[in-house]
Amino acid sequence: MSLARNTFVQASLTLASRVLGFARDLVANAQFGGQGPLMDAFATALMFPNLFRRLFAEGAFAQAFVPIYARDRAEHGADSADHIASEAMSFLLFVVAVFCVVAQVAMPFLMPWLLSAYTDDPGVLTTATLMTQLTMPYLACMTLASLLSGVLNTMGRFALSAGVPTLLNVCTIAALLLAPDSAAAAIWVSVAVTIAGVLQAGLLWWGAQRMGARLRFGLPRITPAVSRVLLLAIPGALAGGAMQINSLVSQLLTGTDEGARSVLYNSDRLYQLPLGLIGVAVGLALVPRLSRHHAAGEVEAGSAAMDDAIGLSMALTVPAAIAYIVMPYFIIDATVTRGAFTHDDAHRTAEVLRQFAWGVPAFVLAKVFTPPFFARQDTRRPMQFAVTTVIVNTLLGAGLFFTLPRFGVDGVIGLGMATSVAGWLNVLLLSSTLAREGTYRISAQAWGRLARLGVACLIMGVFAGVCAMNYAALSQLLWRKEVAVLVVAFAAFVLYCIAALALRAVTIREVRNALRRERGAPAGGGALQSGMEG
Repeated sequence: MSLARNTFVQASLTLASRVLGFARDLVANAQFGGQGPLMDAFATALMFPNLFRRLFAEGAFAQAFVPIYARDRAEHGADSADHIASEAMSFLLFVVAVFCVVAQVAMPFLMPWLLSAYTDDPGVLTTATLMTQLTMPYLACMTLASLLSGVLNTMGRFALSAGVPTLLNVCTIAALLLAPDSAAAAIWVSVAVTIAGVLQAGLLWWGAQRMGARLRFGLPRITPAVSRVLLLAIPGALAGGAMQINSLVSQLLTGTDEGARSVLYNSDRLYQLPLGLIGVAVGLALVPRLSRHHAAGEVEAGSAAMDDAIGLSMALTVPAAIAYIVMPYFIIDATVTRGAFTHDDAHRTAEVLRQFAWGVPAFVLAKVFTPPFFARQDTRRPMQFAVTTVIVNTLLGAGLFFTLPRFGVDGVIGLGMATSVAGWLNVLLLSSTLAREGTYRISAQAWGRLARLGVACLIMGVFAGVCAMNYAALSQLLWRKEVAVLVVAFAAFVLYCIAALALRAVTIREVRNALRRERGAPAGGGALQSGMEG
């Protein structure tokens, strides 16, 4: 399929997962009493599973693994590629399983450090410890799921790997709704996380087998093939997941402030939405394409694919970032405020979201600028850039988090600022390296399109800002605040589309051509293809 079609398939299914995830968060906030001890414990229990899900299931590992698997499949055949994948799968699964066991045993000693705001409340620490121990097996499931996703993506199949994350939200929502009280809900939802991981890995295993992949479990051994995968894919996962590592650092810093982790968790769910919908989708669709162009020596085709990816990703990302900047309270209050989650909580979360918002385009661009390195099996330098941004984020975030409260400013705002600075630094390092080496430089035509898209976004932003200033009146006029935010969001998007078409930032013909299936697109077989592409 074309880049836009692959992106659309991935983004559509990811959107379904995120909508369910939003519903889960609403239920969790209601069940656990808003920004309080149980919600902080819930956010802590999901901290490591979310990191592994984003590093592995949402593309970072898969982006690095796909070129290795695809090249071996092209040069030596499917049997050889499947053998390498099987060896890597057995070794990685063993290592992660050992890590999970060690983490579970050590968690009672780690939790006072992870959630230091509650050191005087052993009940909260005990609950958070048990919840985290129960969710840890999900990490092993995500390791298996990530490798299987890479196999399917190499075959041009994106829908199944994009769709299985919905199982996590379905299982956790069911646990939260069926639990008789908040104490039981804390345990039930933690168990549901691991059950969802098993279901995700099992469904992807079925999908890979149906597509002809012959993967087998074996004794974990460090073979030459495993060494090659580890040397490329592990640094690649760290490089592609720089944003997620920075998010983890921010969450760790909030452990000293009651309620801060809940604020970060709720804002994180919103600002990560464009990253999950657009950045991951474009990145996953781009890696196989660039790998083919690189193998065939098609430099111009590779550059054109990058221009398309940047234009597509920014056309869909910048409007969301603008909305988060000009109307964060409108969005948070209309969607989250209810029950124990108060208007004050919404104000605090909105200010943090605003600081994350101006970094959102950078988070997505990093997913676009990383694939050219991966396609050449260069994961070392992106990893070095990632380490640099993590250091900057940690130092700047810690400095602002502990300094801003002295001036009467919420320290969590500083974590959002630091994460955004680190995101743009990563983009600068990646893009400047590609340009300096002559691998890729944004064309003048692409710059012109981005400028016209910027004007369209500005028009939309003015409209959204006026609506935000009249939030109370609109809520009364449109019956409910939930209806008001939906109407304003839809109207702003329509206005943006009209402006983009009027300014010729995009044309109807270009949209039609982008969504058309490419000639020579990989053909699948039977019912699985129709199910995965439908």
